[in-house]
Amino acid sequence: MTPNIRRIAINTGGGDAPGLNAVIRAVVRSSEQRGWEVFGIKDGYDGLFEENGIIRLDRSAVRGITHLGGTIIGTTNRGDPLNWRVLDEQGSTILIDRSQEVIDALAAHEIDALIAVGGDGSLSIAQALFEKGLNVIGVPKTIDNDLAATNLTFGFLTAVETATDAIDKLHSTAEAHERVMVVELMGRNAGWIALSAGVAATADVILIPEIPYEMERVCDKIQERYAEGRNFAIVVVAEGAFPVGGEPLFQRQGGGKQHLGGIGALIAEEIAEHTGQETRHLVLGHLQRGGGPNAQDRLLALRFGAAAVDLVAAGQFGCMVALDPPDVLAVPLAEAIAETKNVPIDSDILKAARALGTCMGD
Repeated sequence: MTPNIRRIAINTGGGDAPGLNAVIRAVVRSSEQRGWEVFGIKDGYDGLFEENGIIRLDRSAVRGITHLGGTIIGTTNRGDPLNWRVLDEQGSTILIDRSQEVIDALAAHEIDALIAVGGDGSLSIAQALFEKGLNVIGVPKTIDNDLAATNLTFGFLTAVETATDAIDKLHSTAEAHERVMVVELMGRNAGWIALSAGVAATADVILIPEIPYEMERVCDKIQERYAEGRNFAIVVVAEGAFPVGGEPLFQRQGGGKQHLGGIGALIAEEIAEHTGQETRHLVLGHLQRGGGPNAQDRLLALRFGAAAVDLVAAGQFGCMVALDPPDVLAVPLAEAIAETKNVPIDSDILKAARALGTCMGD
C-alpha cells in the first residue's frame, strides 16, 4: 500500500564525502515534485536533541549546492543514538539507548519517513531504527567504497582522483631529490582507494589491509629501482595496512582516544633503515574527503537521492538504494550492512597492478 507522505527528513552521518550536498538537493527537489516537505536534521541525529536542530529544506535552501563539498546539514561520527555517551553521577562515561527518543522526536515533528545517508555505521543505526518501527530509507556514502551491496558509493571516485593527483605531484619532487616518498591514504579495512590511486599514479609499492606485507619485499623493490638507475620510489599505503603477523597501527590522541594511522611514518622509517635511502612520508588524511565531487560522483549522488524518494513513495522502507550497473536498485538494509566489500585477492585491478610490476608487499 502506498503510504500517505507529507513530510520527510534527511540526515548525513559519519565522515563526510564529496556528493552529500548533491544527494540532499536531489531529495529536496524530487520531494517537492510530489508536494512533500523536507527537513534536514543537523549533525546526524544530534539535531533531534537540540533546539533548532531540524531545519526546513526547500528549493532555495538547496540552490547551487550540487558541486559543493561537505554537507549543508552537518555530520558527526560520534552521535550514535543507540550508544549515546553521557556522564553518570560519578563522572564516568556510560552508554544509553536514545533510539526511542529519536522516533518520538520525528513523530513530534510529524515526519513520515527518514532518509539516512551514511556508511556502514550510520546504516546500522538506520536498520535498528527501522526494526523499532521507523520508516527509513538508506543511501550509501563512504569514500572507502566498502559496502558490498552496491557496486559503487559516491565520494570514492573523487577521493581516488584527489589521491592520484597528490601522488602525481610526489613523483616530481621524489625524482628531483632522489628520495623514497611514502604516502598514507585512507582505508581502514579495505584498500580500494590506495589500490586504485596507486595503480593510476604508477606507484612502485602499494600496501593494503587485504594483503599483509613483508618489509623485506618492499625494500627489495626499492633497491631494485635504485640498481636500475631509477633513483626514487613511490610507496602508497592504506592506513589499515599491517605486516605479516602484525596488526593495524593506532595512535593515541586528545582525550585518550585511539585513531587508526601512523603506518606511513613507520614504513618510511623502516625503509630508510634497511635501504639507506633518504625517505619522507606524507599523510593525505582528510584532503581525500574534501572538495567538490567530480562529475561521476555528482551524477551517482543525484541518482541515489532521487531513487531514495521513489522508495519512500513506494513504501519500500528498510531498504537502501544501490548501484547495480546500469540501474539503481533497492536492497534490504540488513543485507547492505551484513558484509564489508574488501579488495578480492583475485580482482582484475590487483592482477593489473602485479602485471605492471607493482610490489604488493607479498
